[in-house]
Amino acid sequence: MKPTLIIEYCPKCNWLLRAAYMAQELLTTFSDDVYGVTLHPSETSGKYNIRINDHVIFDRKDQGRFPEIKELKQLIRDAVSPGKGLGHSDKRADA
Repeated sequence: MKPTLIIEYCPKCNWLLRAAYMAQELLTTFSDDVYGVTLHPSETSGKYNIRINDHVIFDRKDQGRFPEIKELKQLIRDAVSPGKGLGHSDKRADA
C-alpha cells in the first residue's frame, strides 16, 4: 500500500495556507507514489510537522524553522521513491 503524507499544523497560528500549499506541491510531485496527503489541525499550539504514515520526517520545533519545499520534496522522495528524479528540486551534484 502506498504511504500517506500527513501535515499537522497549528490552526491557531494560521498555518493552514502554508500546509495547503505544501500539500499541493507534494501531491503534484508524488501523485503516483503516495496514497494522499492529509491536513491535520493540531490541538497543540505551535505544532507543524510532516509525517509519512507514523514516521516524522520534519518537525518545526526540532528544526527551529519551517521546511523549504525543495528540502521537503527531497526528504519525501528519499523515503518513498529513492530513484525518482525531482528536476530542479534535486540536490546539486557538487553540493
